[in-house]
Amino acid sequence: MIEVLKSGGILMIPIIICGVIATFIIIERIIYYSGISRTDKRMYAQLNPLLEKRYFEEALAVCRTADTPASNVIGKILQFHDCSEEDIKDAAATEANRQLPDIDRYLTTLGTIANISTLLGLLGTVTGNIKAFGVLGAGGSMGNPAVLAGSIAEALVTTASGLVVSIPSVIFHNFFVARSERIIGEIESCATDTVLTICGGKRV
Repeated sequence: MIEVLKSGGILMIPIIICGVIATFIIIERIIYYSGISRTDKRMYAQLNPLLEKRYFEEALAVCRTADTPASNVIGKILQFHDCSEEDIKDAAATEANRQLPDIDRYLTTLGTIANISTLLGLLGTVTGNIKAFGVLGAGGSMGNPAVLAGSIAEALVTTASGLVVSIPSVIFHNFFVARSERIIGEIESCATDTVLTICGGKRV
């Protein structure tokens, strides 16, 4: 396997680096999204009865313990529960914007790697073919078979390696983007429900 990778030439170095970074991002994001999903489910189960009874301090303690993007937004709403509805909504929107970078972290990098690795593979194909044609031009109709085979191997190995990195990166990037959008939607929904619960109680 190592010999096959070596046959891809110097362009295999950035492709491998891209693969390592993509693997780290994929594992980190899977752990992150799974973790906040489990934590938020427990938080919502604890919050609902507390909010119905208007136990805001206890609910705020639950949010601080959870420490997820959703809990931070809900916690900010609870901190402003004595303010006007407009102020509460402004506080929630501001906190939500603060949480977005954590939710979308590394997704741009992963998408960039998906594109770059494909282009690096294509570049390897081009350079390999240039070398192959150079061998043919220098040595007659067939050239040096060993050198010719090495040039063709470089073209094929870099192309395959680039695709091996790119395909999973594209799949997981799209999956994570969808997951991020779903989390943001859940935060907006829960924040709206919390604001309505707080402000609705004030009108009673």
